[in-house]
Amino acid sequence: MADETFYDEIEIEDMTFDPAMQIYHYPCPCGDRFEISLADLRDGEDVGVCPSCSLMIKVIFDQDDLPDEDGQQTGAAPVAVAA
Repeated sequence: MADETFYDEIEIEDMTFDPAMQIYHYPCPCGDRFEISLADLRDGEDVGVCPSCSLMIKVIFDQDDLPDEDGQQTGAAPVAVAA
């Protein structure tokens, strides 16, 4: 996708994550939302698309900061459990 033209480059922290659908969203100027799935991000994809128009965004993220399979941030500190 070297010749793709992006509407913008968006940090993943600025996107909204839907844990039920495992999709990140970001508002599109057309009124809909750009989408990229967690599975696509894990596969190294970095292009969010709007289902209503032709715009695309490049998602800036670090694989290590993606939520794990349970929806927890992998970079988060472990929670201590009282014995």
